Amino acid sequence: QVQLVESGGGLVQAGGSLRLSCAASGGTFNSHTMGWFRQAPGKEREIVAAISWDFGSTYYTDSVKGRFSISRDIAKTMVYLQMNGLKPEDTAVYYCAAATGYNNYYALIRGEAINYWGKGTLVTVSS
Repeated sequence: QVQLVESGGGLVQAGGSLRLSCAASGGTFNSHTMGWFRQAPGKEREIVAAISWDFGSTYYTDSVKGRFSISRDIAKTMVYLQMNGLKPEDTAVYYCAAATGYNNYYALIRGEAINYWGKGTLVTVSS
């Protein structure tokens, strides 16, 4: 059974840093695009960052560019989101997502073709 399990969320002051981790198990993820989404209270879920299956492409939503960095390990079983310079508006539940197949990088960014979701980890940034 495929599982994505997020960890690393918590409470941090504005300007601080957190590193989120997503552990993928129960399958092979060699050809998966991986991404991080977030959902703030009262708002729709939105893409935060994505990384292609071959490490060749990364995407960041405008509000996190220059502050967040997505990465994945060589074995492709872990995905990370390094978050620096956190702001109160970054407060949300952060979800890990995986899209199967070599060609679903842009689909995942649009929130489409996602085969697996984690249950989320809460990030709270205090002002």
